[in-house]
Amino acid sequence: MATNQIDLLSLFNKVSKVVKENKTSLNKADSYNHDHGDHMTEIFEVITQAMKEKKNADPADQLEYAADLLRGKVKSGSGNLYAEGLGSAAKQISGKDLNVGTVMSMLQTIMNAGQGTTTQSQSGGGLLGSLLGGLASAQQEDDGLDLGDLMGAFAGGGSTDSQNGMDLGDLVGAGMKILNATKGNENGLESLAGSLLSGTKMEESDYRKQSGQLVTSTMLKALTAMLDQ
Repeated sequence: MATNQIDLLSLFNKVSKVVKENKTSLNKADSYNHDHGDHMTEIFEVITQAMKEKKNADPADQLEYAADLLRGKVKSGSGNLYAEGLGSAAKQISGKDLNVGTVMSMLQTIMNAGQGTTTQSQSGGGLLGSLLGGLASAQQEDDGLDLGDLMGAFAGGGSTDSQNGMDLGDLVGAGMKILNATKGNENGLESLAGSLLSGTKMEESDYRKQSGQLVTSTMLKALTAMLDQ
């Protein structure tokens, strides 16, 4: 898949629509203020607005602008977390092509609200571990997902070496193999989403975990759909 087939506006616009559709259930999940769905809808409307306004900018600049716009327009705790995550993701992908690997790494960093690693070797290795963990979980429910073959392909491909580890460039092929393996498999995508979310800031409360799972799985589905274009 060519890099220019992936664009952040399409990805975040899809997430925005799904979050809005689930606003009521997300409000119900927030047992304290009952307004988390309202905040999430606002957050992704602002992010989508930023992507539209900066649609011709580099991906890192789009993310940084979205972070700045959120800081100025959204005053909720969730808004602050997503602004932090977007800002950190902008630094992470600065100077890099927008591809399957960088999108997945970006997503994990956003969910971790700026607390994720930013070096190539750390981020690449941590992300691959998360993805393989999700694929292993999915395989338990679907024997059609051949984890062994995929792990062998990862071990034999890319520019990985024992000293430097896997960088974000190596994740392009790995990410595409994993997404293709889960194509049409709801359990597979949900497991991958859960793995990317695992241990992040969004897991620290039940309602943010629920919305984080929704955001992550929706973006993975949108990314998978782009693979077919």
